[in-house]
Amino acid sequence: MNFETIDQLANPAERLSSIQVEQRLLSMFMLPNVNLEEVAAGVTADSFYFEPNKHIFSAIQSFAIGGEAFELGAMLEKLKGVVDFVYFNEVASCNDHGTYGISRLVKLLLDLQRARQLYSASEQVSALAFEDGSIDDRIDRAQAVLSGLQQNESIEDWVDAYTAAMQHTALIEMRERGEVVGLASGLSDLDEMLDGGFVRGNLVVVGARPAMGKTSFAMSIGLHLASEYHTGMLSMEMPHSDLRDRQTAILGRIAIGSIKRPKKGQGLDWDAVVDGVERSRHLKWYASDKSGLNILQVRSMARRLKRSKGLDVLIVDYIGLMSGLDPKQARAYQVEEISRGLKSLAKELNIVVVCLAQVNRGAAEKQMQPPGLHELRDSGAIEQDADVVMFLHRPIAANPSLDAQWQNYAVCRVAKNRQGRTGDVHLFFHGESTRFEAWGGTPPSLTTSSATKTHRGMD
Repeated sequence: MNFETIDQLANPAERLSSIQVEQRLLSMFMLPNVNLEEVAAGVTADSFYFEPNKHIFSAIQSFAIGGEAFELGAMLEKLKGVVDFVYFNEVASCNDHGTYGISRLVKLLLDLQRARQLYSASEQVSALAFEDGSIDDRIDRAQAVLSGLQQNESIEDWVDAYTAAMQHTALIEMRERGEVVGLASGLSDLDEMLDGGFVRGNLVVVGARPAMGKTSFAMSIGLHLASEYHTGMLSMEMPHSDLRDRQTAILGRIAIGSIKRPKKGQGLDWDAVVDGVERSRHLKWYASDKSGLNILQVRSMARRLKRSKGLDVLIVDYIGLMSGLDPKQARAYQVEEISRGLKSLAKELNIVVVCLAQVNRGAAEKQMQPPGLHELRDSGAIEQDADVVMFLHRPIAANPSLDAQWQNYAVCRVAKNRQGRTGDVHLFFHGESTRFEAWGGTPPSLTTSSATKTHRGMD
């Protein structure tokens, strides 16, 4: 037994199973000084390929679970009728080196199990190639099969209350030390409302009427996040050239009009442009302008980005431009399919999905108030699937007759927060550079003629 990895197994046929490895481990597990729970973490009866060995391990495990001392006679009684005595004796007597190398053999056993799972997955993927139905659906199912192999197989599906409580206590301690925090948006008041920022596994929906700044809001947050986290943006509305104009304006703090229509001799601020370019150098920001994507294509693109670059946050702009898998279905059903798929993607990849959405026309009648949950367009499933729903509103965009105190004011109403508070967050909108920042001071009011208007930069 002088090998440590699957590659070192002498016989290629043993790349999926090794009776020698299994027998040696079982004999070690029977030794009186072995704590099975400690040395066999992640090992189950299914980790063994040979049927008699599954039964032997289950019998050994029953002693450990019951807190019983291992006894050969009791062991044989448990195995009576399922394992041949001669074979069991062969297993029990094959250990002559104590417990030396037990952790190495456990790892090798688990690697062999995963190799079998890989082989099984390859058969499933091959079978999908010959099935009927949409090729996009079959590719997505194949990717899901392969993605499942990347998970830690030792993680239990069920966790008891005490173990969960102890693990969570450790997490709370890490939070207290500042070692585990939410993904900060850079808008301090919004992060405070969300108890530290966005949470992995969550679907966050940002709704608004047209021209309220949904894309600018998403990019302001996304570019801030990208300084620390891998952030992808699927822009189904704007081409790359428009996204890059906005990226330069936000990062360089320069008027987007001067970037889109620079006039000769009128002094384009090249220092600001270059500053924006330099700020982008170290950002983990990736964008795509493919349009009309369906949920399977979004899932596929997200998985590819996760594998190739990394992915912590995915911004989808916007849900109304995504296609359903079956265009003949009612739009409400298609949107339900999309929102459910985005939530599933957030959990599967352990990322934050920020999805932009439009609201119904009736929301335009409320000039001074953000829309409500019932005004999300096309389907109530968006509200149901989302962990956080927020609505962006700029009163002056809805009512241009408002005076100057409203010029830069915007409100983000957190209308649903599955894990925390709801309420309004006041924001400062720089229209020229299409970026949002935290509002400082007193928000404007219809009852006052003026308001203290300050702003704080992205935290």
